[in-house]
Amino acid sequence: FLIGSRNNTTVPHFTFQFGNNRIGVGLVVLIDTSSFQIKMKDTSKAVGGKDAFIDLISGTAGGIACVYVGQPGDTIKVKMQTFPSVYSKGMIDCFMKTLRKDGIRRGLYAGTTPALIANIAENSILFAAYGVCQKGVAVCCSQPLDNMNPFYNAIAGFLAGFFSSFTLCPTELIKCRLQAMRETLSTEASINIAGSASAQLRLQSIGPWTLSKKIFVEEGFFGFYRGLTSTFAREMPGYFFFFGGYELSRHFLTPPGKTKDEIGWIRTIMCGGIGGAALWIAIFPTDVVKSRIQVSSVNQTMIHCMTEIIRKEGVRALYSGLGPTLIRTFPATGALFLAYEHTKQILNTLLKS
Repeated sequence: FLIGSRNNTTVPHFTFQFGNNRIGVGLVVLIDTSSFQIKMKDTSKAVGGKDAFIDLISGTAGGIACVYVGQPGDTIKVKMQTFPSVYSKGMIDCFMKTLRKDGIRRGLYAGTTPALIANIAENSILFAAYGVCQKGVAVCCSQPLDNMNPFYNAIAGFLAGFFSSFTLCPTELIKCRLQAMRETLSTEASINIAGSASAQLRLQSIGPWTLSKKIFVEEGFFGFYRGLTSTFAREMPGYFFFFGGYELSRHFLTPPGKTKDEIGWIRTIMCGGIGGAALWIAIFPTDVVKSRIQVSSVNQTMIHCMTEIIRKEGVRALYSGLGPTLIRTFPATGALFLAYEHTKQILNTLLKS
């Protein structure tokens, strides 16, 4: 995969070689003006295919753990974000109404299939990209890879968020629409009373695959990427704080004489929860806007949607659902990092032997 060239120097230069169990990744940075020139030569030997494979599988394990622990809280979050007037009494009211009307499987765990696909796809790509970006940042900033400053880990997370956004956006859109399906159809039925029975029937019959076909027929391929801009705006700064918070916590919670990989499962869960909380506090308004855009049947820009929310509902609406999100985050992201770190350790041991 090569982009751009000048004077026979490719910028940047990523070479994927599948022979001999190795993926070579080269990075060339070229700044050429009339007064100065800076070049960084090939670093292709820095990244092995085994490392990328381990990060990919470990990220997959983390994504699965995150969904099953955090899906009920995520459903409550999306409902409160998209229909704050319906659930104005708070997250307990939203939880009880959802449980009473739709039960556990179709209510609290609505959208689990696309959420699993989304998290497996996102986290496998995210952690694989994070590993590659860590090595790139370490080379560019002259940092030791095994003990890199948390700030530089945060930069690697920011860059990795760009790649994960492309896999996350379509599945996140389907998940959000399934989670808000009852409220969306209820709104349609209130406008057209005669259609309330058909709306109830549609609620019972529609699933992720039916909804996917519906989106493709009505909106085309790019309909799955509704909200991509707001996904970028959420994911990239979000993962700056996510990995920054996680690595900073690990730095401070590592006992003297031990490495960050030896802090134990309790501290790992705590660090994951801190990283998750840092992410959501930083980017929650953007997530509200993304959810509104993806659930809405009307095309609108991120800026327009945000200004409309503030104008009609006030700034507080941008933080609707933050409570259940933070409650969900600690166990969910704790489970994610626990599964990721332990899977990584197991795979490293197996592949070394």
